[in-house]
Amino acid sequence: MEVTQQIWSFTPEGDAIILYEITNNSGASVRLTNVGAAVVGINVPDRNGNLADVVLGYPTAEDYLTGDTACMGKTPGRFANRIGRGKFTLDGTEYRLPVNNGPNHLHGGPKGFSSRIWEGRVEGDRVIFALDSEEGDEGYPAALYTEVVYDWSEDNCLDITLLAQSNGTTIINLTNHSYFNLAGESSGSVLGHSLRLNASQWLPTDITQIPTGEISSVEGTPMDFRSAKPLGEDIEADFDALRIGAGYDHCWVVDGYQEPEMRLVAVLIESNSGRTLEVSSDQPGVQIYTGNFLGGSPKGKGGRGYEDRDGVAIECQAFPDSPNKPHFPSTTLHAGERYERHIQFRFGAE
Repeated sequence: MEVTQQIWSFTPEGDAIILYEITNNSGASVRLTNVGAAVVGINVPDRNGNLADVVLGYPTAEDYLTGDTACMGKTPGRFANRIGRGKFTLDGTEYRLPVNNGPNHLHGGPKGFSSRIWEGRVEGDRVIFALDSEEGDEGYPAALYTEVVYDWSEDNCLDITLLAQSNGTTIINLTNHSYFNLAGESSGSVLGHSLRLNASQWLPTDITQIPTGEISSVEGTPMDFRSAKPLGEDIEADFDALRIGAGYDHCWVVDGYQEPEMRLVAVLIESNSGRTLEVSSDQPGVQIYTGNFLGGSPKGKGGRGYEDRDGVAIECQAFPDSPNKPHFPSTTLHAGERYERHIQFRFGAE
């Protein structure tokens, strides 16, 4: 295993933007940057051994720093996904957060973790990013220290460990927001990819995409991915949730979730290349987002502009709006407690 790092660019304030690369003995690699603790490239083989970059991303550091509206490959926080009306109550105190997604708070707000310059370091074969978030940051209570640890294996598995500790009671929900296209990042639509989810329930939302609190069966709906099917098979179905999200942008409930056990959550397959992706996690939910608003993003690494649905995000996380839904798994973190969650992206070919 080889780990390299180089200065990619500088922020206007003079902070270094670093590009890291972890390459295994077969030549497969992961590229990372300290802007948003982001994954900027994953090169893995197809069934014939040909390497291709299978995550969407941008060619320059500046695109990640100032042009990105898609949270491309980044670590959103403090709270990934949405909090309804930008407010929640904790220990009897109401907290108000900036709204940046219609009437709601999304991915930690306009100055959330995905827009920050993290402190990066290399320890052995792993890359670790760290961030201090002060009390009141984007309206959140208590100070929070966060680390994101990336490990890349000889058998092409990216293991992401999400860690945090706080000096008081707060809320937290961390994930990775990579967009996958197993045919190659510049190859166009992912609607031909087949997806299987180990999820027999999903979370319906209101018109602003905040969960209603209901936990519904996928049976007989376009939300049923218990057997593998193309992402595009039902995406245009006459179904309220798909109209609200302009496609898939919803949270599924992982079957058999029991913290802290790792479970297989999703399997994504691209038949032409034979590439496969198995996603495992110890988180209770998985948000599937078919990149319904990717159009208008900066040009991709291959030089072409991304269009809507050119990538799919598989975001293992807690349920959206959990602080306002007491029956959802808790996202509260108390002083001295250790937050630790894991996501694994295992690549293969068939």
